[in-house]
Amino acid sequence: MKLPSPRGSVSAALIDTLAGRRTTLPHTPVPDDDEDLHLALFVCYELAYRGWDGVDDRWEWDPGLLRARRALEDHFETALHALAGPPEPVDASAVPHRLIELATADDGPSLSGYLRGRATHEQFREFVTHRSVYHLREADPHTFTIPRLAGRAKAALIEIQFDEYGGGALPKMHQEMFKRTMRWFGLDLTYGAYVDDVGAATLATNNVMSLFALHRRNRAALLGHLAAYEMTSSIPNRAYANGLRRLGGDASATAFYDEHVEADAVHEQIAAHDMCGSFAAAEPELAGDLLYGARCALALDARWAGAVLAAWEADRSSLRDGASLGSPRAGVA
Repeated sequence: MKLPSPRGSVSAALIDTLAGRRTTLPHTPVPDDDEDLHLALFVCYELAYRGWDGVDDRWEWDPGLLRARRALEDHFETALHALAGPPEPVDASAVPHRLIELATADDGPSLSGYLRGRATHEQFREFVTHRSVYHLREADPHTFTIPRLAGRAKAALIEIQFDEYGGGALPKMHQEMFKRTMRWFGLDLTYGAYVDDVGAATLATNNVMSLFALHRRNRAALLGHLAAYEMTSSIPNRAYANGLRRLGGDASATAFYDEHVEADAVHEQIAAHDMCGSFAAAEPELAGDLLYGARCALALDARWAGAVLAAWEADRSSLRDGASLGSPRAGVA
């Protein structure tokens, strides 16, 4: 993946350093704004996934980069506590019920309803563009947690992840299935192709997974995050599939969403009871972190959906600087 264009002083310093245009990173970086913060964090985190073109893999564990990343994470965690509330102690036995309450009470903007009944072809294409940043590595952040678990919670997470990775069959991997939706829209299937086109709200929904995934201390929060996704996914994905069919999408284009309607209805129970319930029973002192992770997932997704809908209601593109996706890019497969 190519290094993106900077969005402020911190992301510029980081990108220039990784590209070899400067030799030092700021010790305690202070981002200019959310765009600068979340691009800088995304650049740091990607070193733990598939990396950046031309960037030495040893940067992943460079002490100076980790020090800078930690300072940026402090900014992000402060914002998360303000948005979703900090972790609080909770009765471990109540975790599955509390997760169900959170999922049921989720009243974020109905982006799925808009996409089902009103979105234009170009708006749906923008939605797919935003989501490509996550879906082309779907399941990967949560997989980091597997070796940090034991017992029933570990088995439950593996059961969910096994489905996400298509049971070992490449065409059924959700990452691969999403490419079929992208292909129908004529989008570039290259991993990370649209990082430059999406804003901070989109990057934040990805960064929170990496923040939780790459720190063992956040293992419970990552499980709660996954549970929130699984427990609130089935109905929206049905709406996405129907909205895409309304626009003429064929079975290949809608397969990704149709698959999630069925899979996540099963995963919902596994996530709430077998995974999070079992984890809370085994490590009750971290029960509150499970709910915190779920709240963060729902709050950040609601903020992102609100920004997308606000742009469309104002007859604007939801992409950065009104980026046009009117024609396929080089690399479309």
